[in-house]
Amino acid sequence: MRIGQGYDAHRLVAGRPLVLGGVTIPHDRGLEAHSDGDVLIHALCDALLGAAGLGDIGHHFPDSSSEYEAIDSRILLRRVRELLKETALLPENVDATIIAQAPKLAPYIDTMRIRIASDLHIDAVRVNIKATTTEGMGFAGRGEGIAATAVVLLRETGDR
Repeated sequence: MRIGQGYDAHRLVAGRPLVLGGVTIPHDRGLEAHSDGDVLIHALCDALLGAAGLGDIGHHFPDSSSEYEAIDSRILLRRVRELLKETALLPENVDATIIAQAPKLAPYIDTMRIRIASDLHIDAVRVNIKATTTEGMGFAGRGEGIAATAVVLLRETGDR
């Protein structure tokens, strides 16, 4: 068994869709990024890669490459799963937290869980996603950006 943790944060800007956990959420601003800016999936990718000893998302999908410009982060997550499979590791479970003052995310959490579970080829009960605020403190509390953390447990498959 291996454990990994990840973190990501992006600034909220006008003129972009807000995508979290593979779900487009109605909001007046979206996350500024080279890709779609999905901080939840980016944190999850970092956690998975870290647990496998495979570096981080920036190493595998650099923001200097036009190949990843505006890319759907779910594509990156599926590629990370394939990298894990090549090293005989598969996700056992995911626990993640989105830190945002707005919008309210509760109505979208179950869809996020289902999409992430599908991309990782695991049951949705093995994916937990929470949303919290910072009570108005810091960049997230002031509504300047959104952050996410993720912790994963990987199991060895013995299929090397």
